[in-house]
Amino acid sequence: MSLNDVLAYIDHSIEDMTSDLFPLLRQPSISADGTGVQECADLLATIMRRDGITTDVVPTAGHPVVLGHATTRPEAPTLLVYGHYDVQPVDPVDAWTSPPFQPTIRDGRIYCRGSADNKGQLFAQLMAHRAWRAVAGSAPINLIYLFDGEEESGSTHLPDFIRHHRGALAADAAYVSDGPVDETGRYRVALGVRGLLALELVAHGAARDYHSGHFGNLLPNPAWELVDLLATMRDPDGRITIDGFHDDVEPPDTATADAARELPVSPGDFQTRHGVDRLAPMPEPGFFERLMFHPTLNISGLQSGYAGAGSKTIIPATAAVRLDLRLVVRQDPDVIYRRVCEHVARHAPHVEVRRIGGAVPPSRTPLDSPVVGIVEKAVEKVTGAAPLVFPSTGGTLPDHVFTRILGVPLVKVPYANADEANHAPDENLDLAYFRMGIRIAAAVIDAMARLPKKEV
Repeated sequence: MSLNDVLAYIDHSIEDMTSDLFPLLRQPSISADGTGVQECADLLATIMRRDGITTDVVPTAGHPVVLGHATTRPEAPTLLVYGHYDVQPVDPVDAWTSPPFQPTIRDGRIYCRGSADNKGQLFAQLMAHRAWRAVAGSAPINLIYLFDGEEESGSTHLPDFIRHHRGALAADAAYVSDGPVDETGRYRVALGVRGLLALELVAHGAARDYHSGHFGNLLPNPAWELVDLLATMRDPDGRITIDGFHDDVEPPDTATADAARELPVSPGDFQTRHGVDRLAPMPEPGFFERLMFHPTLNISGLQSGYAGAGSKTIIPATAAVRLDLRLVVRQDPDVIYRRVCEHVARHAPHVEVRRIGGAVPPSRTPLDSPVVGIVEKAVEKVTGAAPLVFPSTGGTLPDHVFTRILGVPLVKVPYANADEANHAPDENLDLAYFRMGIRIAAAVIDAMARLPKKEV
């Protein structure tokens, strides 16, 4: 049987496949507070078993991993497919047009929490396997499915899971579908992500708030201490000035830099679309280069003293700032954390540095890895257009567990529409993109049969 037969089956069965997605969407699975996560893992495992995938729900120190195997061809390559079944919280509930866990079709889209991020996309992967099994008896390659229950909470326990299950995860490549297509409507082939380190800096002053007139210039002001400290961490032109911060940054090779430079972009359109009249300060040129090859030091929140109506003239007792740092290839979150602590100790020894959640290292698959070209051609075959190749994206996923722990190349092809509203009210998945995602997954399975085993 040919790929064309499989694609025809998908087109014929798309309504049933859409209906079969709905029970998974109805089941809450909010990893931040654990709501429905175990029940969702069990439901997902049941769905996979019905489609002939040998599946286990594997406990971790946090939420369970759903691990499935469809391995019937010892001589064929093995593709490890990653996704996540957990979802973001739904607040504010009143902002949803329809209930967040009641999948509703409006104007050709499924509206529901998890429809695009990531239940709909992982389900597209499973439906591609269903199609191959229905048409040809089995896929032409071996497939391993690893579905995470903690991605929206940092995948804290995934690295240990990967280390403890190396044998069950032996593969030639990893494949992920998460996030949206390009805003131009073209599909993306993405090869990397930036890492993430989240911190809180806390400054303490007196035991309580004090009158700013009676005690101003006498008592230390924690808010000013943090402002002064932050000013030592970044120049006005955007350059991070923490000692040693850039020591391990690896510049891209020529081919990778060229690939980023060739991506279509209009900074002016970007600014208009987002309601700004400027880009953030940055000493290095290049739009996508900023996202792919340079780390960030972002202030995500500031808190100190009085924030109510009117005036309250106080010296606050405490002040805090939340930072998130996006890291690029070769930067180690633990090393960066130590360098931040050393910097704070030199410039503001009374400020406390706290880590928030688990850190995620960066990851990037080389542009010349054979799996990259294979996936590119598969996407072009079914969509009719060459995909945009992104050496990296600006966000963070736990890609490093595959590229650095398992040592396999990873390629990501997002299936969701660009306006998916993931993490927001009225999250949605365009039905046309859901169907095309299944077709792309089926084509990738077909193309991966031509990947030499253990080519890496």
